[in-house]
Amino acid sequence: MSDRLRILVIGASGVLGRAIVAELSPRFDIVTAGSKSGDIRIDIADPASIESGLDAAGALDAVVCAAGAVNFTPLSAIRPAPIGGSSYGLGLTNKLMGQVNLALAARDRLKDGGSITLIAGVTSQAPIAAGSSASMVSGALEAFVMAAAIEMPRGIRINVVSPTVFEESMASYGPFFRGFDPVPVARAARAFSRSVEGLETGKTYRVV
Repeated sequence: MSDRLRILVIGASGVLGRAIVAELSPRFDIVTAGSKSGDIRIDIADPASIESGLDAAGALDAVVCAAGAVNFTPLSAIRPAPIGGSSYGLGLTNKLMGQVNLALAARDRLKDGGSITLIAGVTSQAPIAAGSSASMVSGALEAFVMAAAIEMPRGIRINVVSPTVFEESMASYGPFFRGFDPVPVARAARAFSRSVEGLETGKTYRVV
């Protein structure tokens, strides 16, 4: 692509976010965002923060999200509860609805023909012990993107990247992913390039 797009990367200080910035920044102008660091502050769990952050970012061609939290809790330890008091609450309010709200807010602000790329995970297809929240959230994000794509206005595209565990994250997440083959985080970052720079919409890009 010859045009130098202006791209907002949310979660830019994390393992994946840094790799995305490294992947995209040689070709495009990057605005970094996070709840505690970056050019602007965006807490995806707070719809008002999303709205104000996008307004502060100004004109954008693409929004990329590498943020979102879930709990890893054995199913046997989870009891029926309202969302606010449930082990599922974090994933539903943060990684799921945070990204849904981000997509809705970005839809109304992106330039015509812009793109939105969200982050899910391998647990939508490969369940793990203590991972029912991660599986639920990732599956919902993939379904949301597939459905939202057919109603996006002004040629805006939306996709989701669904990677397995990263080599760089095995120290933290390895115990949850025994037997999985980790991938370099740079490989997942390239999937974000495919979403931003390609023409597809409604797609889940699996990085395994």
